[in-house]
Amino acid sequence: MSFAAKERVEVAVPVPLRQAFTYSVPLLLRERIVVGMRVLVPFGPRKVAGIVTAIDQEIVGETRKLRDVVAVLDEEPVFPSELIGFLREAADYYLHPVGEVLRAASPALSKDAIKNLRADGSLSENESLKGASVATQKTRFVHLTKKDFADIKLSARQRDVLSVLTERGTLSMEDLRLAVRNPLPLVKALVTKGLCEIEEREVLRDPYFREAVDRDTPPELHAPQAKAVATLIDALQKKEAKGFLLHGVTGSGKTEVYLHTIAEARAKGRGAILLVPEIALTPQLVSRFRARFGDGIAVLHSGLSDKERNQAWRSLRRGDVTLAVGARSAIFAPVKNLGVIVVDEEHDSSFKQEEGFRYNARDMALLRAHRASAICILGSATPSIETYHAAQNGRLTLLTLKERATPRALPRVEVVDLGRNRGTPSGHPLLSAPLHRAIENCLANQGQAILFLNRRGFSPSMRCDACNTVMNCPACAVALTEHRSARLLRCHYCDFSTPTTQACPACGALELMPIGVGTERIADVLATTFSGARVGRLDRDTATTGEGVEDVLRRMRRKEIDILVGTQMVAKGHDLPGVTLVGVLLADQSLAFPDFRASERTFQLLAQVSGRAGRGEEEGRVVLQTYQPDHSAVVCAKTHDYERFYEQELHDRRDLNYAPFARLVAVRVDAGDEGVAQRAAQTLAQVASKHPAVADGRIRLLGPAPATIPRIRGRYRFRMLLRGADRKLLRAVSVALVARIDEGLGQARASVDIDPVNML
Repeated sequence: MSFAAKERVEVAVPVPLRQAFTYSVPLLLRERIVVGMRVLVPFGPRKVAGIVTAIDQEIVGETRKLRDVVAVLDEEPVFPSELIGFLREAADYYLHPVGEVLRAASPALSKDAIKNLRADGSLSENESLKGASVATQKTRFVHLTKKDFADIKLSARQRDVLSVLTERGTLSMEDLRLAVRNPLPLVKALVTKGLCEIEEREVLRDPYFREAVDRDTPPELHAPQAKAVATLIDALQKKEAKGFLLHGVTGSGKTEVYLHTIAEARAKGRGAILLVPEIALTPQLVSRFRARFGDGIAVLHSGLSDKERNQAWRSLRRGDVTLAVGARSAIFAPVKNLGVIVVDEEHDSSFKQEEGFRYNARDMALLRAHRASAICILGSATPSIETYHAAQNGRLTLLTLKERATPRALPRVEVVDLGRNRGTPSGHPLLSAPLHRAIENCLANQGQAILFLNRRGFSPSMRCDACNTVMNCPACAVALTEHRSARLLRCHYCDFSTPTTQACPACGALELMPIGVGTERIADVLATTFSGARVGRLDRDTATTGEGVEDVLRRMRRKEIDILVGTQMVAKGHDLPGVTLVGVLLADQSLAFPDFRASERTFQLLAQVSGRAGRGEEEGRVVLQTYQPDHSAVVCAKTHDYERFYEQELHDRRDLNYAPFARLVAVRVDAGDEGVAQRAAQTLAQVASKHPAVADGRIRLLGPAPATIPRIRGRYRFRMLLRGADRKLLRAVSVALVARIDEGLGQARASVDIDPVNML
C-alpha cells in the first residue's frame, strides 16, 4: 500500500522529549513553509507551536499516517539557517530537548495569535505582533532607485555613497555614516538626481532610549588598544572564526576596543552581538554604544513586552538593526551576517543559565562565532581560570591591556586585619578605624565612596533571645533575613515573608534579636556616624522596590550621593569618575562557600570592586577588611596581580584535578519527600557506577549527597558530580543518566548540568 507523494516537515516541539516529530503539509500551506518558521501542530490531544527544522520534499511508499500541520504562525522564518544549526548543536551538547531549546531562544507569540488564523491556516499580517502598545521612533533608511548611473555627473564622495549602497543594499543613515563621513547632504543630492530615496521606518523605543545622548567622536587609541583593535580587525577582514581573550585591567579601555571593532564590522555590512552580565546594571554602557552608533540598536532585556521583543527580533532578522545588546539570552539574537560577538566580563557566573536549558552564554558565544565565521571577544580584568588557561595554551588569542587608559594608575590598596582592629569610632565592628578615617578623608575632599558588602537586608538572620531558636523559612533550609524598612523577615530563595513582629514559633516569645549585618544596616550606621553625608544603597531590594538601578547610578554620577553601600551590583563595570574610595567590609566572606571556585570568585569580586576607585582625575584608594589577610585571593587583590593569583590557583586545581584539568557534570535530584529524593539519587548513582568508565576509575563519581542547601521551596535536594578529563567518556556516562531520567523517577525530578558553574 502506498500514499500519494506529499511534502513533510520535521518540527521541534517544546516538550521534554529529545527528538523532533514529522508532520505532513496540506496543499494550502505547502508554498509558505520554510525552515525556521513557527507552525501550529497537533501533539496528542492538544495543539502546540513548534519550529520547522527540516523539510523533506516527498514521502514515497510511506505506510504510516502522518498528522497535518494546522497553521503557519509566521510570515517569515523566526530563525535563519545559521541559527537553527547552532541551536541544534547547543541542544546536543547540553543534552537538552531541541524543542525546549528552540522555544527558549525564540520570541513569544501573543496570546491572541493562534485565535486569529486565516481560513488557509496562516496568520493575518502582523497578527503575531498583537498585544500591548509599543513605543517607537522614526529612523531614516536609504535605498537605491536606479542602478545605472554611468552617464550622470557625480562627485567622488557621491559615488562613494552609491558604491556602498550598491554593495550592501538598503541602509539606515546611522549605518551609512559608519561607511561615509557626513552622508546626509550627499544622499539629499542623490535624491535630487533620482538615484536614491529616503524612507522613514518605525524603530523600537524602550526605557534604554528614553533620554537623548549626544553623538561622540571616537577617541585616539593608546598603543595597546590600537594593537588589539588591529589584530581583531585583521581576523574580521579574513572572516576567520577565531576566539580572543581581551585581558585588560579595570579602566584600561576594553569598551573602546569593542566599539572600534564593532564599528569596523558594521562598516563592512556585518552584524554584532554584545553580551553583558546583567543588562539592568549597564545603562551607561548602552548609552556609550548609542553615542557611537545611534539608536539603531536592539537592547534585549526582561522589561520588554512580548510585542516589543517580537519587534526587536524581527528588526534584527530583517537586518534593519545590526547590533544586539543584552544579557545571556541575547546570544540567540538573529543578527544578520554576524561578524563579531563580545562577551563583556566573561568571568561572570550570570552567563550560566541555572534552570531549564542550562547553557553557558560565554561558551555558546565561541560556538556560534565558529559556525558563523565570526570573531568572539571575551573581555575581563579578571578572566576565569579556564578562559585564561585556554589563552595560555593557544586555544584563544591573548590580547593584553596592562595599564589604565587614563593618566591615573590603579588605586592603592590597604588591607585591614579585622582580627587586630577591634576598636572602632562608630562602635560597629565592620567599620574599622582605618576605614573610618578613610571615609572622613574622602568626604573632606569632596570625593565619593563605595562600600561593598555582599549581603543584603538589615541582618542575615533573627534569633529568639528566650530560647535561641533561629527564624527559618518553612519551605527552605535557610534562615530568614530581616528587612527592617519593610518590617519583614524574608527568604531569599522562595521569597516567603512574614512580619518581624511575629512570635517565636518554638516558645512564643517576642524577643527576636538580629544576628549579623547586611547592607541596609550598614547604610543606617553610616547615616548616623557621618551625619552630613548622603548615603545611598544598591542591592536587589532597592533595584526592584526602591529607586531602581539607573536612578541610583544617575544620582552617583551627579554627585548627589556621597557614600554608596551595595552588594556585588556595585562591582559590575560601572564607570563613576567621582569615586575615590572603595571599602570592602568583609573581603573573605565568599571564601567560606563549599565550592572549588570560592577563591577565584573572591579574587574577582575584590579586583572588580577595587577597580571602581580612581577612574577620574583624583587618585583612588581601597580598604580591604578581612579576617584572612594572608589568603592568596586577598594578597593578590592588594597588588592587582592577576597572573600571580592564576598560577597559585592553577597549582591548586591541578593537585585536586578540577577545571581546567578535568570537566564536570552535575546531576541534581529533588522531590517533595526526602526519602523519594534520596532513593532516586541512589538509582542514578547505580546507573553511573555500572558504566565501564566509572567502574574502572577513568570517570570519578562523587556522591550522591544532600545538596549544600538541602531543601528549597519545600523540595528535598540531592546531588552528585561526575569528573573526568576525557570529554567523550564523560558524555557517554551523562547520556546513560539522561536515558534513565527519561524513563521516569516516580515523584522525583532530576537534571543533568553539563559544565556546571554553581556547585550549591
